[in-house]
Amino acid sequence: MNHMSNRPNDLSSYWMPYTANRAFKQDPRMIAAADGMFYKSADGRDILDGTAGLWCVNAGHNARRITEAVQKQVAELDYAPSFQFGHPKAFEFANRVADLFPDGMDHVFFTNSGSEAVDSALKIALHYHRMRGDAARTRLIGRERGYHGSGFGGISVGGIVKNRMYYGSLLTGVDHLPHTHDLTLNAFSRGCPEHGAEKADGLIDIATLHDPSTIAAVIVEPMAGSTGVLLPPKGYLKRLRELCDRYGILLIFDEVITAFGRLGANSAADYFGVKPDIITTAKGITNGVVPAGAVIVSNEIYQSAMDNADAPIELFHGFTYSGHPLAAAAGLASLDTYAQDDLFERAAALAPYWEEAIHSLKDAPNVIDIRNLGLVGAIELEPRAGAAAARGTEAMIKAWERGVMIRVTGDIIALSPPLIIEKSQIDQIFGTLSSVLDSIA
Repeated sequence: MNHMSNRPNDLSSYWMPYTANRAFKQDPRMIAAADGMFYKSADGRDILDGTAGLWCVNAGHNARRITEAVQKQVAELDYAPSFQFGHPKAFEFANRVADLFPDGMDHVFFTNSGSEAVDSALKIALHYHRMRGDAARTRLIGRERGYHGSGFGGISVGGIVKNRMYYGSLLTGVDHLPHTHDLTLNAFSRGCPEHGAEKADGLIDIATLHDPSTIAAVIVEPMAGSTGVLLPPKGYLKRLRELCDRYGILLIFDEVITAFGRLGANSAADYFGVKPDIITTAKGITNGVVPAGAVIVSNEIYQSAMDNADAPIELFHGFTYSGHPLAAAAGLASLDTYAQDDLFERAAALAPYWEEAIHSLKDAPNVIDIRNLGLVGAIELEPRAGAAAARGTEAMIKAWERGVMIRVTGDIIALSPPLIIEKSQIDQIFGTLSSVLDSIA
């Protein structure tokens, strides 16, 4: 039994999410504290946070305004129901969130996570068509390699095999667009790749197969994050928007990762100049401090629900913790922090330096692709023969031992640091990774 401080003496009860539990419990990577750009490991080492936690800590750790707002809030109003009652901060938070998203998207439905935001968005899309008398539109279209959280709706439209294969028939009436990843044509692109806009035309095939009148919505990540950072080819999202318009299909952008500054803009919708009908968010909305998510919908969708309601309650959907007082307080303080410290602009300004730094690893051993956009990066490694994901896992462990937290999906290293990162810390990430990759067979 190890009775070291900061470490529980028995790790067996906690069934960890998306984790190799047996391997972890043999050799745990324990985090004891965090401040600014750094985690503190249980053995007292500084670990540079190269992933903003899990894509969420955009303003860095222990951001004073957010911490104080949550501390104050918990003493004032710990919990209030949001079914048939309200509290002021939830309304203020909704207004502030809506201000950051494209014109004409002024309504916000609160959830507790990206997974819940996705399931909510899919339900809102189905509800919209049904209430307008277009009840045949029930099909939901996702994309291969898409990640939309862990709910049954999200894994149904999602396209990551391991997230889907164990859980039965999932939602019926779902189809998938082809993914856009093309190493032959696009390897080592800087920013969005040149080739692949025509992949959006997969929607024509799906619409021809099922008839467009049966399709409710298409959901895509503008930039696919968790699958290993797959960037949209130039013109791809615009083409998808045009096709959805042609067929009367709602377009949902899953911006759980991309909203709130990750690309150096309020949202990917802003960054790419393509406006969807619904946007899902979470993660950066509260800087990761209190779990929260939100669905931002077009005024037309909201108004349609109000106008076509068949009961006093217009949408039979919600969560005990929708618009939770602590989440609202953390969210308001996060949005204040982003604005007052110009963090989105900072991310945009650092993006070229980040691009140069990550592409400096082009000739490192086993690197077959490097991708970047905003303050996001991916380094794809050649899988070891007969041992997919082994190289990636080894890279993650060695980077941790050398004081940098990275994230891996199979053999793809994903990076998304807090937006407060300094150039010297960008150098540290890639200097460390250079030595890590040199040390891996």
